[in-house]
Amino acid sequence: MGPKEQIHKSIVEACKKGKDKARYELYQLYSKAMFNVCYRIMNNREEAEDMLQEAFTQAFMKIESFRWESSFGTWLKRIVVNTCLNAINKKKVELTYCEEIYHYDKPEEEEETEVQFTVANITRAMELLPEGGRMVFSLYLLEGYDHTEIAQIMRITESTSKSQFMRAKRRIIEILKEQKSRGL
Repeated sequence: MGPKEQIHKSIVEACKKGKDKARYELYQLYSKAMFNVCYRIMNNREEAEDMLQEAFTQAFMKIESFRWESSFGTWLKRIVVNTCLNAINKKKVELTYCEEIYHYDKPEEEEETEVQFTVANITRAMELLPEGGRMVFSLYLLEGYDHTEIAQIMRITESTSKSQFMRAKRRIIEILKEQKSRGL
């Protein structure tokens, strides 16, 4: 365990003992990264802020159960993702693509169009994706979950996760090409 992990471990252990300063330090260490996770899932700043607070509240209430089987950040991210998904499920948002809306035919030959894959462009394109596709894309590509984990988290099949990811990826490329052709 490196020096950084030792510092984090001592803060987590102090937090387990109920030290408010330790809670504040953990929040300072992880809030920005966890907000980004919330925002990518919720696609709304205010909802992301609410989910961040809810996730930290849950984490602090459950911190006694943290056993160092993974890093604290990984454990916290799982709570953050589940908090966001539970909120979405409560809103009864449809998490699957509507096949009639996005029907993709495989072109015989893809045109060679240079597309700018900048973080800002991809983020804007992700905002245009349907909820389910955006969540799968974010969890797989940005958060590093595999399709088996995504299927469990979102309560969908692994094949649905894979197909939603592929559709989301194609749609993002399509959006980026459209933006390029419009000069955005």
